[in-house]
Amino acid sequence: AADAPARPDSARAAGIKNCRYALWKNPENLTEKQQAKLAWIVQTDPRLARAYYLKEGLRVIFKLPLGEATEALDKWVGWARRCRIPSFVKLQKSIVKHRTAILASIEHGLSNGRVESMNTKIRLMTRIAFGFKSPDALIALAMLSLGGHKPVLPGRN
Repeated sequence: AADAPARPDSARAAGIKNCRYALWKNPENLTEKQQAKLAWIVQTDPRLARAYYLKEGLRVIFKLPLGEATEALDKWVGWARRCRIPSFVKLQKSIVKHRTAILASIEHGLSNGRVESMNTKIRLMTRIAFGFKSPDALIALAMLSLGGHKPVLPGRN
């Protein structure tokens, strides 16, 4: 209601309101306005800034060669362990648990990104296919769109 008292963090939330893309994007892709918002966050919200730097630090590790990545990952885990942000403390525990697989992924340049992309596209097609009478139509749509074979349609070159 309009006469309700303000929530304790409403002023903070209003300040951060339009900063989401500045926090999501890679630093090299930020616009000038987003860079200014990020600088404002660093000055006004140290916890959110710490979370951003942890996110960016982890992103950089996956671009390093294996030797450097191993050392950087160990330093990142120590930083995340001490950061007092529950999500990152939990994440570092998962990273420690799966460290060998993560380093193998870095060494061999493997990722499940393509599989996840394919799954997302198939989920979208499933929503589109709700009106189809059989699952065969969905399967045909997925194979046509994602199967790699692009038949030439009649009347087109």
